[in-house]
Amino acid sequence: MTTSSSKPRVVVYKPLPDAAMTKLASHFELLHVDTGGADGAAALKAALVDADGAIGSSVTIDADAVSGAHRLKVLSTVSVGIDKFDVADLTARGIILTHTPNVLTETTADLVFALLIGAARRVTELSDYVRSGAWEKSGRGIGPAQFAFDVHHKTLGVIGFGRIGQAVAKRGALGFGMKVLYTSPRHAHDAERAIGAERVSLDELLEKSDFVCLQAPLTEKTRHMMGAEQFAKMKRGAIIVNGGRGPLIDEAALAEALRSGHLGGAGLDVFDQEPLPASAPLLTFPNVLALPHAGSATQETRDAMAMDAVENLISVLVSGPPLNVANPDVLTSSAVAR
Repeated sequence: MTTSSSKPRVVVYKPLPDAAMTKLASHFELLHVDTGGADGAAALKAALVDADGAIGSSVTIDADAVSGAHRLKVLSTVSVGIDKFDVADLTARGIILTHTPNVLTETTADLVFALLIGAARRVTELSDYVRSGAWEKSGRGIGPAQFAFDVHHKTLGVIGFGRIGQAVAKRGALGFGMKVLYTSPRHAHDAERAIGAERVSLDELLEKSDFVCLQAPLTEKTRHMMGAEQFAKMKRGAIIVNGGRGPLIDEAALAEALRSGHLGGAGLDVFDQEPLPASAPLLTFPNVLALPHAGSATQETRDAMAMDAVENLISVLVSGPPLNVANPDVLTSSAVAR
């Protein structure tokens, strides 16, 4: 917390809604940095040298970026994911990292389930069929070549059973009568009681699920956790949905599983490389429904996330106690008192 009569200096490295900017300006001296250009990383590093805090999203902030930022007390990311940061390094430096885990669960779960339904019912393919005039040219209704897959009463496997994973499972179980299997380090007893979710091994989940949804965090252990071996264990014709993090999937292995016909399709909101190049092999498959990392992308939710991130910043630099800390070990580290 600051005791100076002057306002703490905060770097804003991503555009924020007007209401969030107004609240920031009432508490802080603001320095805006454009990270979109070729020298964006250097500009951000230079700005952090004299900053007490920073707020933004979708930009990698590694150890080098904060190496000269000896005043820096907090980084507030407008996201739930923290894989853009070297968390261990921030903790060692005594820099608090806050995030926004509480305001995007339902919105993201809506989008994930939309991907599941869209891929299963071939929504994009059939829309293109109509737009291209193929339906008109056929002179009749659709046939087996356009048939899709049922969703109701199928088995849904959720890998990663945190807030969003459980919200997706709830939609499947209560809305579509789906049986829910999940993998997680811990039992989700409330979800087990409420929707009959069953905790199983990854192998069992892959072998039994008609739809596999990835909602796990990205760590060194989960990177490419879905590769050729795992796809081979999935049911023939099963559909995979990734609303977690792109690198959870080995995309070359996924392309091969689709090319061979082993998988029935994929609904993907996240990718190993973002933005995804238009030339990406996965985009050559008509049964891949691809979205531009839009899980939380509604106006209401993005506004709420930005305001949450602002409140997190204020809690560290002005009012206390710190809110939504992603690296809680920093609060007891001797490095905090630097």
